[in-house]
Amino acid sequence: MNETTGLVLEGGGMRGVFTCGVLDFLMDHNIRFPYTIGVSAGACNGLSYLSHQRGRAKYSNIDLLEKYNYIGLKHLLRKRNIMDFDLLFTEFPEHILPYDYDTYFSSPEQYVMVTTNCLTGEANYFEERHDKKRLIDIARASSSLPFVCPIALVDNVPMLDGGIVDSIPLMHAIEEGFTQNVVVLTRNRGYRKEVKDIKVPSFFYRKYPKLREALSRRCAVYNEQLEMVERMEDEGRIMVIRPLNPVNVDRIERDVKKLTVFYEEGYRCAEEVLKRKIPAL
Repeated sequence: MNETTGLVLEGGGMRGVFTCGVLDFLMDHNIRFPYTIGVSAGACNGLSYLSHQRGRAKYSNIDLLEKYNYIGLKHLLRKRNIMDFDLLFTEFPEHILPYDYDTYFSSPEQYVMVTTNCLTGEANYFEERHDKKRLIDIARASSSLPFVCPIALVDNVPMLDGGIVDSIPLMHAIEEGFTQNVVVLTRNRGYRKEVKDIKVPSFFYRKYPKLREALSRRCAVYNEQLEMVERMEDEGRIMVIRPLNPVNVDRIERDVKKLTVFYEEGYRCAEEVLKRKIPAL
């Protein structure tokens, strides 16, 4: 990819296994980008792409889930978190399938992860190429779903899931100078959130009124981003890799068979889209 081409990775919780398939296809064909930006699950999956660890993100989302069952109400009741973050952000990168920090830190490729600042209600965009703990703190914050995950800290600032305010960080990539982008979505074309936004009551996140405001307009902002992506795709300004059909995988999906099929769909869709643009693949 040329020097103005970026890779934009949407989140979507466990729907991110689609992105895992896309990224494994990219690694199988040594397709690299000078700039990658990811949010929520996209941020976590992108880390394995930047460290060149093919299959690692799939292992985290499917094999590890099957073995440890790390999503569910038992974790919410025990740790006030719908997912076992101690497993995902400590045991997994340090012991189960160690993350290759050396490869990541030495990479010439720029990598950005998106979080939502609870104090300002705005998106924060982080890069970290030296500090292992801070890197994991950012990934953890970017993946901390509102209401079902505790607030995370990055540089002692309270943060939550970047998808609250910037689910598809395409405009940030463009503002950074990457005017030609490949965008990976986890929903089919034409999808829109049908649920209307409602004002978040003040007893939620009492200390963070700006966060409540951001949460109260979340659906509308996401739909606007989807419309922007489709418009730019039709204008030939971006390339989009997305599921072809309506998705039946939930944000906190635990059905390993469904997740595996969706991962394989991601690989296949990446192959179909990119081979049209790069016939030599």
